[in-house]
Amino acid sequence: MYVGSDDGNLYAIDAASRRQKWRFKTGDWVESPPALSADGSTVYVGSNDGNLYAVHAANGTEAWKFAAGDAVQSSPVLSPDGSTVYVGSLDDNLYAVHAANGTEAWKFATGDVIHDSPVLSPDGSTVYVGSYDYNLYAVHAATGTEAWKFATGNWVASTPVLSRNGSTVYVGSDDQFLHAVHAADGTEAWKFAAGPAPAGSGVTSSPALSPSGSTVYVGSDDNSLYAVHAANGTEAWKFATGARVFSSPALSPDGSTVYVGSHDGNLYAVHAASGS
Repeated sequence: MYVGSDDGNLYAIDAASRRQKWRFKTGDWVESPPALSADGSTVYVGSNDGNLYAVHAANGTEAWKFAAGDAVQSSPVLSPDGSTVYVGSLDDNLYAVHAANGTEAWKFATGDVIHDSPVLSPDGSTVYVGSYDYNLYAVHAATGTEAWKFATGNWVASTPVLSRNGSTVYVGSDDQFLHAVHAADGTEAWKFAAGPAPAGSGVTSSPALSPSGSTVYVGSDDNSLYAVHAANGTEAWKFATGARVFSSPALSPDGSTVYVGSHDGNLYAVHAASGS
């Protein structure tokens, strides 16, 4: 298991023995969730020191580092062929970095910080990412040029998720809505009001899809976990917790159970069919 810590280290931990295999020191907190190359040889991770690191998975030594202009809290995402790493930064840019040597392929400027993680279309041709400038962006993966942008009503700190066929992008915003956006042209399919929430808050949680793709699960600042029909954006059910749900839901392999954390200090397991 690979995990970052606020002590500035990336750790490799043997899952069976729970013993540390190695640790890699960065210059600041590691809030970025690590990503692993397809062959398992390299771990990519961002740091609040402003760098994206490539670390040899076997021994924890540095392969390379790429300097962004500010903290990298976004999780890196690899192209289907593993040749490019995409990552956002608090310097307002989305970067494409050559995985072989850590040099910049391109950068795409948004109007504010990128806290969430990018996602790729199924064919790897488009990168989707949200920004605190209130927009969700679709960016051409080959060139770093804008395909479209979709305006929400507030920050986008939620990591987008794609429908199974790649036709729809689901993303939360601090405008209190879960948005469904047509991937082809960036127009709105529907929006679901997860609220009313306290003023200035909304959907920071990243959506998760049921195995069939028919239901979207997402947490909200109104102290609830929601199940939303993916076809039309209507509510299937909501489950109340005792505080805000910033955590992103996770599903059991068979899709029968949704797991989510809450600021009330609890981890919940909820029946996906009924919301109980």
